[in-house]
Amino acid sequence: MQNKITQLFKFSFIAASLSLAGCGGDINLESNVDNSVGDTIINNGGNGDGGSENVELPGVGSSTLTADVTSALGFDVQVQILREAILEDTTLVGFANGKPVFYAISEDLQVGTGAANVENKVELTIEPGAVLFGQSGNDYLLVHRDGKINAQGTASQPIIFTSLQDVKGEETTAGQWGGIVILGNAPSNKCPTDGSDCALQVEGVAEGGVFGGENWEDDSGILKYVVVKYAGYEIAPDNELNGITFAGVGSETEVDYIQVHANADDGVEFFGGAVNVKHLVLTGNKDDSIDWDNGYRGMMQHVYVAHAANSGEANRAIEADNDGSTPDKEPQSNPAIANMTIIGNNFDTADKDSEGIYLREGTAARIYNTVVTGPSEMGECLEFEGGDVSSVTVDNANSGKIIMQNSVMACANGENFKDSKAADGSVLLDLESWFLAETSNSVSTSILVSSDGTPDSNSPLLGAGQDVSNTEGAFFDTTDYIGAFDGSDDWREGWAFGFGGGEVTAAAEIEGCPEGTSAISPVNGMTTCQISGRITADLTLTSNNMYALSGAVFVGGDNQDSAKLKIEAGTTIFGRSGNDYLVVSRGSQIEAEGTSSAPVVFTSSEDVTGGVTGSGQWGGIVLLGNAPSNKCPTDGSACALQVEGVQEGAVFGGTAEDDNSGILRYVVVKHAGYEIAPDNELNGITFGGVGNRTKVEYIQVHENADDGIEFFGGTVNAKYVVLTSNKDDSVDWDNGFRGNLQYVLVKHDANNGEANRAIEADNDGSTPGKQPQSNPTIANMTIIGNDFDTADKDSEGIYLREGTRAQLHNFVVTGSAGMGECFELEAGLTVDQALTGDTVITNSVFACSENFKGTEESDGTAFDLSAWVFGQMDNSTEGSSSDVLDGIFTIDMTMPKSFAGDAFFDDADHIGAVSADNDWTAGWTVGLE
Repeated sequence: MQNKITQLFKFSFIAASLSLAGCGGDINLESNVDNSVGDTIINNGGNGDGGSENVELPGVGSSTLTADVTSALGFDVQVQILREAILEDTTLVGFANGKPVFYAISEDLQVGTGAANVENKVELTIEPGAVLFGQSGNDYLLVHRDGKINAQGTASQPIIFTSLQDVKGEETTAGQWGGIVILGNAPSNKCPTDGSDCALQVEGVAEGGVFGGENWEDDSGILKYVVVKYAGYEIAPDNELNGITFAGVGSETEVDYIQVHANADDGVEFFGGAVNVKHLVLTGNKDDSIDWDNGYRGMMQHVYVAHAANSGEANRAIEADNDGSTPDKEPQSNPAIANMTIIGNNFDTADKDSEGIYLREGTAARIYNTVVTGPSEMGECLEFEGGDVSSVTVDNANSGKIIMQNSVMACANGENFKDSKAADGSVLLDLESWFLAETSNSVSTSILVSSDGTPDSNSPLLGAGQDVSNTEGAFFDTTDYIGAFDGSDDWREGWAFGFGGGEVTAAAEIEGCPEGTSAISPVNGMTTCQISGRITADLTLTSNNMYALSGAVFVGGDNQDSAKLKIEAGTTIFGRSGNDYLVVSRGSQIEAEGTSSAPVVFTSSEDVTGGVTGSGQWGGIVLLGNAPSNKCPTDGSACALQVEGVQEGAVFGGTAEDDNSGILRYVVVKHAGYEIAPDNELNGITFGGVGNRTKVEYIQVHENADDGIEFFGGTVNAKYVVLTSNKDDSVDWDNGFRGNLQYVLVKHDANNGEANRAIEADNDGSTPGKQPQSNPTIANMTIIGNDFDTADKDSEGIYLREGTRAQLHNFVVTGSAGMGECFELEAGLTVDQALTGDTVITNSVFACSENFKGTEESDGTAFDLSAWVFGQMDNSTEGSSSDVLDGIFTIDMTMPKSFAGDAFFDDADHIGAVSADNDWTAGWTVGLE
């Protein structure tokens, strides 16, 4: 849903700047191409800073376009039409005579004539900050073999190629103009083998656009800090323009910091040649993001590929060929790629879908330090082509011509790999086995990477890469991480579109409340917007406003009228009473993605206005999904279980273990937990039937009146969880919960305020053995109790009851001297399951006044919990909290359980939740002082 925008000027990029891939609508190539001219020569300052006099601007001035663009932007702009071939060295300045100069590409703007192997090439120089645009799909830039481009922008002034619609602030979409084509003299395996000259016609351009030769080191110039948007016109079926086409381009060409955004065909395509690329950004492109064929042998490093965030059209991140008719033809395609991040989307049609890497038609490749990830509806993430009875591509994999090392498949779709098969269906290559035979590769469900590809400081990708410069040569920068980013330096910032740059002019201020909310009295001088009722269309809450919940706010209907609530990093949402809470219905999603320096905060009005804070001042957050609960009907009828604490109709449950309710990442929930009625209360965060495709990382619930987090069935996983000063249980599960948790810190109120159990865990009260049975796995949990003790409840550690199972590892359970028991199992089935090994606790330490509370088996036999605990691997006790913790940091030296190779659990080097060497709580949490 778009925001209402108040602006001083109308800027050209508004429609796109609100969403990285916010380009929609049909491709319209019937725009009125303006060829009107005024003066053909403009005498003004043209050296880029307005200092020189009597500089002739290339092209011809267009009075109509100048007036239109000036009116659209709100300030003076000079527009020059470039329609004649550039046959002598030419410079396009970005600024002259005190105003920007924009250039309209008219039809095929050719640099050079196409002669082969010319030593003194005609050079087109484009200054930093220059804007070139096409008016129709027939407008494109073509750099011939005897031409050269010198387009060197800067991080603060990238060179932008875009469409007229973008410049005028109209609706933008892919295919509104042509693109860039660079032709060189480097080899292609399509070149003649009889010694005659090579002149291969490149696809997508007029006759005479030829490439190919014998010079692997040919130099076509420089592209640096260049952004290409909304291009990719298809002239005829299978004859289309890519964002940037590199055809026979040689290795002396410099390509660094380039982006192609929202292209109708491929982002970049390499027809043979050996051009190298660094810092490549490919976003929202509608076909393949990277395509190579016919003997391409270049190198790439620092590559970020993201399909459209709004699930718009996409195909493969990489579609790679050698030759379709002769797959082993020489020279064989064999590029080297390192430090690549690929993020797919949910696009899926009968013709194509969002996929990862597809190697085919005999290509070879060396791929290092690469991660492929994406949502549940994404297609396969890695595939090699099969064949009738054999496959050259498979042969390349088996012979070592295809190499993948230090790479991670982290797709959430259950199809990380698609086996290569023969026509009869037999498997030619078990791709997962091939991939994992290289021990530096792995499969993971927990890579701790944000939606824009940046890894957290705790991401397992960091430190897991190799220095490719040792094996592939000096082109490659020294790195030790997997993916495009090292977690601290985001090299896209400031120049790439969607990352603070790549815009036609300075950004417009976004003011006012988003559509679908209403303005109320400002809080602390900030625009404050009220959210109420049911949200049935996608809504983004921007961080420049504050947001007040009014009553029960539902995202979507129950598996209908589904919507996505997106919350920007640093946004604050508050409730003013216990009746204010947020519910994400089945089929809808929340995308609350904060950062360690700017978490998303849900809190009370008292907190945001500086009043006295306390628990229960507002409701909380409820996520409802379609994953199983053992409360669901067993007769085959639909499951619709009413969740506690919420008005009627808030239901959950189903059969989809891989259901996806969105993302909670760096989210803090404070002062919530209103009790609507006895035994009908709101937790800080309630997970009702939430599936394992939901991403939950770095969450905190602080000072909640009821439980911190509660899981009613479902399979959701969570990592890096902080639960502080909550008045009832910190972690509660029941009714068949089978998720995974790692790094969980529970700290009861430091002033001995109200608390109960760190873990209170159930399966089913009336039928303890009911299936599916609660059986989560939890690793690296620290529990710090206090002295709270009343007749009704006291501060305790772990209580497993009502038939739950659990797999517990790497725990530290401790507290002050007045704390209650630190570990207890309910008599009956819960104890019986421990004796049969269905429940375990290992590699853990207890340091409480009363470590264990005895109980009984089902037959009344006494159960010695202490003996059971010590009978398992590497469990122990210590005298007091100071023996095992320094504040929240583990100092106990118990060896942790190894999770080597597990897709979710990290192989931690300590027990407990936090170590002094890795304080993942710093900067975003509260209440740990």
